[in-house]
Amino acid sequence: MMPLRIIFMGTAELSCASLEKLAAEKQFQLVAVVTQPDKPRGRELKLTPSPVKVLAEKLKLPVFQPPRARDEKFIGELRELRPDLLVVVAYGQILPPAILDLPRHGCLNVHTSLLPKYRGAAPIQWAIADGNAETGVTIMQMDAGLDTGPVLALRRTPILPADDSQMLHDRLAQLGAELLAETIPAHVAGKILPQPQPAAGATYAAKIKKEDGHIDWNLPAEKIWNRLRAFTPWPGAFVFLPTEAKPQLLKIWKAEVIEKNGRAGEVLAADKNGIIVGCGHNALRILELQREGGKRLTAEQFLAGHPLPAGVKLG
Repeated sequence: MMPLRIIFMGTAELSCASLEKLAAEKQFQLVAVVTQPDKPRGRELKLTPSPVKVLAEKLKLPVFQPPRARDEKFIGELRELRPDLLVVVAYGQILPPAILDLPRHGCLNVHTSLLPKYRGAAPIQWAIADGNAETGVTIMQMDAGLDTGPVLALRRTPILPADDSQMLHDRLAQLGAELLAETIPAHVAGKILPQPQPAAGATYAAKIKKEDGHIDWNLPAEKIWNRLRAFTPWPGAFVFLPTEAKPQLLKIWKAEVIEKNGRAGEVLAADKNGIIVGCGHNALRILELQREGGKRLTAEQFLAGHPLPAGVKLG
């Protein structure tokens, strides 16, 4: 049997596990990799390739980087490749019907939630922020909507107390890659009946903004703790410490919920065991934090150079 001709579309780090898995399977032939154009990054705004481009070049696969996936010339180039299947993982652009209709076996997407819950850009972060006990990956047959296509396969995983969004991201990337490689042969053979997503339970996971990381101390401590884990490593959970010059940003890396009452946002105690801050309900003990421009420190290390007396209000 001839290998299945696949075009892979992805950009983010999340995509790489699936690309690597498909490239390693002899039953699949990756005829092209499509990713976003190089983007300026860093202080020098140096053009930087996407993680997918870096991996594709390492695997010696042909790479396309159209500014717009809707470009007619680009669509014509894809058509000439005669794909059997198109796989999309965190590509970053909405695909037009002209691309969705190209492959004879359609277009499959790996989405890091249990659809129809958390459609959209940031399902991993919001699943943690909302305090969910589990999440997972969905292999979906793409249609013109945003993560609305019928489901081919699901796989679940618990959200552990130790998980932040990077840890969960890495686990889901591997889970999605394995499920994708298992699902494609059965899908192509017609052994899977796609299941329409139910209308009930559909939610949207909006793109994360920097301000989402700003802690609202009026929230219950458990809710703040969930958001801290959800927004680590980016944009990070942060507060502002009042100083004589201007408020100083403090990024909080690790904390725990404790049963203690106090005014929201007020330092209740600060010693080698942590910095306890009052919340809307219970309190948060900060264990690791970082001043803007400084190093990540334990609470004990931080307090050695920056005392925080009880009563200081964090904004």
